Amino acid sequence: MLNYSTDTPMKYYLIAGERSGDLHGSNLIKAIKQHDPDAEFRAWGGDMMQNAGAVLVKHYSKMAFMGFWEVAKNALTISGFLKECKTDLSAYRPDALILIDYAGFNMRMARFAHENGVQTFYYISPKVWAWNQNRALKLKRDVDRLFVIFPFEKAFFRRFDYEVDYVGNPLFDAIADFTPNPDFRTQNSLDPHKPIIALLPGSRRQEVEQMLTVMTSTKSQFPEYQYVIAGVSNLPDDLYKSFEDEGVKCVTNEAYNLLSVASAALVTSGTATLETALFNVPQVVCYKTGALSYLIARQLIRVPYISLVNLVAEKEAVKELIQNELTTERLTEELRAVLPGGARREVQLEDYCHVKALLGEKGASEKAGRLMVHYLTEALKAKK
Repeated sequence: MLNYSTDTPMKYYLIAGERSGDLHGSNLIKAIKQHDPDAEFRAWGGDMMQNAGAVLVKHYSKMAFMGFWEVAKNALTISGFLKECKTDLSAYRPDALILIDYAGFNMRMARFAHENGVQTFYYISPKVWAWNQNRALKLKRDVDRLFVIFPFEKAFFRRFDYEVDYVGNPLFDAIADFTPNPDFRTQNSLDPHKPIIALLPGSRRQEVEQMLTVMTSTKSQFPEYQYVIAGVSNLPDDLYKSFEDEGVKCVTNEAYNLLSVASAALVTSGTATLETALFNVPQVVCYKTGALSYLIARQLIRVPYISLVNLVAEKEAVKELIQNELTTERLTEELRAVLPGGARREVQLEDYCHVKALLGEKGASEKAGRLMVHYLTEALKAKK
């Protein structure tokens, strides 16, 4: 059992296992500081959380495994990370553990923290409503307060007699803080006259290689457009260079600037689908994984869509091309439909308006940070 004290600054330990979690974790750290100026932070995350003030223990780029089979192949590595994280958490003796998405790893850490008396908050719930819904009972058992970002999640967890805090979606905060760079095209040597098709292939090496292969295969059908890849700095430049040629360029850590000028986008399923919608960029959602991982997922998934846009809209607002459907021919057809003049472009933009209305407005990070400080303060008082 870890001991708490209110005589010293409150200590927070955060764990995020991918790029989107790093972004939301950094905004959460800033929000907690507003209500707890003396707060100290230690984290498994990335550059953004480190820049926000956390002491970084391990970078998420070391932990990015995608798909059931890929996770199984790396089970020993993941087990080693879990052991390392548990040891570091115990040595740091935080007042609160804050878990950000990243279900497989973080749900195990929640169990460990609960067994050791650590106040545990989960920000951005694992998608237990999508598959293996009984995991909601494990969250209820191991997590002191769960902070959800989609309106339908509150009703879902109520089915398990678990009251959670709906704080809104933190993407609104990230986008509200963003100011487009007027010199973006010039600084990245982009053609000032050609419209842009944005490629958002993800942030894990294996998915980037797979997605860019099929995304760039459509280029010959749209010679009037330039293709621009949203690269990320945690992956090597050589990975993207192999896809760059006449009409295809890569920009690094510039996804929001890219979306601010794009005519349409091809997007790997994930947080980026919702970001693209919030920038009002019509899109086609792409997803492909290993054959075994896909077969397992088909048996487990309990929701009708894979993209966050469609899950929030509760309809097919954006086209999803999954596994064998993700071919050059199908992707070309669907991309043409959402480009200017395309048959489905205006309808998709109208659906985006509906999605935005359902999600609310900015303030999720501030609300979550304020509630965490409140709940932690109350818990520490109760232990005195």
